[in-house]
Amino acid sequence: MKPIRLSEHVEFRSSERTKKMLIRTPTFNAMQICLDAGQEIPPHPEDYSVLFYVIGGNGTITTAEGAWDVQADDIVLVGKGEVRGIVAKTRMRVLGIQEPH
Repeated sequence: MKPIRLSEHVEFRSSERTKKMLIRTPTFNAMQICLDAGQEIPPHPEDYSVLFYVIGGNGTITTAEGAWDVQADDIVLVGKGEVRGIVAKTRMRVLGIQEPH
């Protein structure tokens, strides 16, 4: 598979967050999430694990263990069935590596 340049898949919308699926395989999925300041993904449970890598910006990622202030280069692991949510304090890009679902 050829390399994917994340910067070529950036899309911010003032009206809503954007999610762009980059890779879908039998063993994992990778997506880029773009949020403008103030946008959020409300806390909710999912039936798959996800590793969030903050590419740029800062905000708060909520997990079953609490709410964590995050910035570029931080990673957060959320297990299967656990609550997860994101609130952007500034324009924020996050890479999510998920179990397939």
